[in-house]
Amino acid sequence: MDPGLNQLLKWGVTNSSSSTSPQQNGTTNGDSSPTTAATATPIPAPNAEALQALFGDSGPSDAELMRAALSSIEDTTTPLAEKLIAFDNLEQLLENLDNANDLPALGLWEPLLTQLSNTEPELRRMACWCVGTSVQNNVKAQKEAFDRGAVEKVTEMLVGGETDRQVKRKAVYALSSLVRNFPPATAKMVELLPSEVLADGDGAQGDVDASDMDRLDRIMVKLRDDGTG
Repeated sequence: MDPGLNQLLKWGVTNSSSSTSPQQNGTTNGDSSPTTAATATPIPAPNAEALQALFGDSGPSDAELMRAALSSIEDTTTPLAEKLIAFDNLEQLLENLDNANDLPALGLWEPLLTQLSNTEPELRRMACWCVGTSVQNNVKAQKEAFDRGAVEKVTEMLVGGETDRQVKRKAVYALSSLVRNFPPATAKMVELLPSEVLADGDGAQGDVDASDMDRLDRIMVKLRDDGTG
């Protein structure tokens, strides 16, 4: 990657205008409270000529910043601290429903979901956070994520041996956001979860209604606190 462009990408995600936007409300069982990414050395702003050549007078758009963030995250030469900054800024951008709904057109769902299996726990945690933020109270994004296997990927993290507690908490947040009020995702979750997680009160399992918030809360609590991994 051209050094000037690389500097611009890092500067853009670090200085996103969305960094002061309010956080979305989390669910009862999600762990959606903001956390601080690892501190990195401040990145100097690119020169004015570089900015104007690439973006004109308006500066980078949110779409360009989201592309830049994931490009930085995928770049094997990017230090972990800078990847976490990029992920933190991406999550803030995805709080905007329009930005979340732009993920398919930008081709960003696939690389985001790929990060769920990253070998670095902090990157898996941030990927879960971004997935949960993208689909929370957003039926359009829920469908896009569902069609790309997000429910299977996140559920596998929870039942397949994820041992990092912070990753699991964010995975529960992501799964909770994926399934609430979206029946196809809830049905897929029920298909994949073990019976002991689905057992409710008297031991009955049965179907889970996507709009039954109390039942979903109980399932998420089991996954978060008791877990299977």
